[in-house]
Amino acid sequence: MRWIVLCLFGLFPVLHSERSVPAGTKELKNEQIHTSPAFSTADPAANSRVATGGVVTSYVETGNTETGNTGTSNTGTGGVETGNTGTGNTGTGNTGTGGVETVNTETGNTGTSNTGTGGVETGNTGTGGVETGNTGTSNTGTSNTGTGGVATGNTGTGGVETGNTETGVVKTDEFLGPPECLNKKRTRASCDVNFCSPWERCIDGRCTCKPPYLCPTESGSPVCGRDHRRYRSYCQAMALSCRTGRPTMSHFSTSCDADGPTFKSSVDRDSGLVKISIPDGTREEELLVCKTLWDMASANVACREEGEPRGAAAAAAVPYVSLNATVRLPSRCVSVRCQGYESSLAECVIHNKENVRNGWVATATCYQAEAEPTKDECGFVCANNKCVPLSRTCDGVDDCGDRSDEMCCKKCRNQAFRCSSGVCLHKESVSDGTIDCLDGADEKNHKSDKKVEPSVRGRSSRTDNPEYISPKNELRLSRVFLESQVSCGIPNSTTVGAETTEERGRSSRIKRVVGGEEANPMQIQWQVALDENNKINCGGAYIGGCWVLTAAHCVRPSPSAFRVKFSLWKKTEAQHTTDIVPVEEIRIHPNYVPLTYENDIALLKLKKLDLMDFCVEENPAISAVCVPWSQHQFQINHTCSISGWGRTADGQAARVLRWANVSLIGSCERFYGERFKPGMMCAGDLDGDVDSCQGDSGGPLVCQDQLGVSYLWGIVSWGERCGVANFPGVYTQVSHYFEWIRLHTGWPAVTRFNS
Repeated sequence: MRWIVLCLFGLFPVLHSERSVPAGTKELKNEQIHTSPAFSTADPAANSRVATGGVVTSYVETGNTETGNTGTSNTGTGGVETGNTGTGNTGTGNTGTGGVETVNTETGNTGTSNTGTGGVETGNTGTGGVETGNTGTSNTGTSNTGTGGVATGNTGTGGVETGNTETGVVKTDEFLGPPECLNKKRTRASCDVNFCSPWERCIDGRCTCKPPYLCPTESGSPVCGRDHRRYRSYCQAMALSCRTGRPTMSHFSTSCDADGPTFKSSVDRDSGLVKISIPDGTREEELLVCKTLWDMASANVACREEGEPRGAAAAAAVPYVSLNATVRLPSRCVSVRCQGYESSLAECVIHNKENVRNGWVATATCYQAEAEPTKDECGFVCANNKCVPLSRTCDGVDDCGDRSDEMCCKKCRNQAFRCSSGVCLHKESVSDGTIDCLDGADEKNHKSDKKVEPSVRGRSSRTDNPEYISPKNELRLSRVFLESQVSCGIPNSTTVGAETTEERGRSSRIKRVVGGEEANPMQIQWQVALDENNKINCGGAYIGGCWVLTAAHCVRPSPSAFRVKFSLWKKTEAQHTTDIVPVEEIRIHPNYVPLTYENDIALLKLKKLDLMDFCVEENPAISAVCVPWSQHQFQINHTCSISGWGRTADGQAARVLRWANVSLIGSCERFYGERFKPGMMCAGDLDGDVDSCQGDSGGPLVCQDQLGVSYLWGIVSWGERCGVANFPGVYTQVSHYFEWIRLHTGWPAVTRFNS
């Protein structure tokens, strides 16, 4: 039986063993290393961290000087080549596949056929060489080929050239970019920077269609399909459309008669006039579309339903009185707002039916391949190869039809809202009750007391849509339901502690806090301690259900030797909320390399209570932290927190749980060279004042989004001793392993969103 330890009883005292570390070597953040029998048991801290036989990405070649040499076929796969200085060199065939070549300074060079497939070549400066932004006599800059690459200020066929107009290049401006992002051809299906719809789920960075039965049906309004079948929710109809590629939805109704009318729409080929027919009981009403709210996103949907996969070439409006009076036209119109993902106008928000009178009505010109501009004339080439003007990118409106014109933005036009991931949202998406930015920034100022009510009897309860049920409201209901199924990232405020803590904001800074400052007894509710044979040398993070995440170097495949202690404050003494749970199974990442700490992550599956289907007793002092699914959820310089029982500033082991603020640090290759591997990240500060240390290994690095939800962004792994200037702590980047975590734990246990 599991039991809650009373604070009267002390636990076994922890024995601390001091490790002797050779000078100049890196020191792990814990005091005890465990490796499985398949791995070497030599002290990993005493080696040079060379990954023999591993894949070395982020290779750095610095300061290669070649005098009078020919640098033919200088190949650096996935590498960074900086500072190559070649006096009198011929850089013919300098190939950097997938690499980054910067500040390549060559005096008197011939840069012919400088090929960088998928690479980035910036700032090529040459006396008598390549002159920035020009192709000139004495400059041989011809055929500087960068397939999918970036040639900033250079002449390059097939590259991305910033601020210039050249043949076969993608242009950027002060809004669109950076080029590295554009090369990835992101669309609304890119769930590393974008939320999936409720009828989709995120797998390997792409939104994929769910089976309809996985859609929530609670509080939703039933939908009639074009096949006259009744679907229990908007989400179910959209899931079927997603899987078949054809419109499924006709209209919202509880009665779907086999002989009843269905939704229809049309775009007149000559005038571009858009008409829709909406069922109303046993009859249908033909309507025009009002100019209000009409934009390219809606025109794209109308044209896709007409059979043009790339949507519309233009969205416009004409005065009603200018239309041909010999043709009998509807006298009323409705406003239509589409997001761009819809396959039919029936799936868009339709509301505010009104008499046209002297008003304007919507038109659409569908895309035609024969009228397509040339590459030279095209402002922006969408991921679906549609051409749109550069001035219509990054404005929050889906002009492309796949949203690729809104996915890589340095800033936004027309009052659109920019998410930290670089996505521009329509201004009406801000504070609308639906989270669109990964960090929730668009809903930061939303009043949560504005309750979303379900629609009743075929009419929406929302005052801004009195005539028809709003699909947007239905989508919001589905999102709210899905998000409510997983509770994570929000600690129980009633048990955090009566004592006040310093706000973990960007303005707070702790002086000399290698070991942090003391936490309140129940402040960090996802922090756990790993007890191995009555010794605590590592921490971990509770992610919900029966699962704990920790560092692979903290454990070995002997579950019976470990216990997980929840709500532990004093390292050697339980408090009244402490729970001790045995471990059933330990799953170390299959590609963990003890010598280099690559893939330093492990899952601990806890034992269920006797005759119960859960592992942890209900306890107000225990909360799960959310697992991030995208490496773009938090950006460099974001302030996060670390916690653990590691060594303090004076080198002594902490007796109570401590925490500290750290900042996320980018480009860690500059500090650790090739020792820094994919799946690793850095945090701390460069002066060495804030860092995790021995005894903190496996513990959480937690980042909070704009809505106050906490995510397990990193796991304490290793570093260059503790608190050393220019050597920040190295952490396992949890989002890098989302698919592996999901595979073992299942969808509900890992995240509030994109599931």
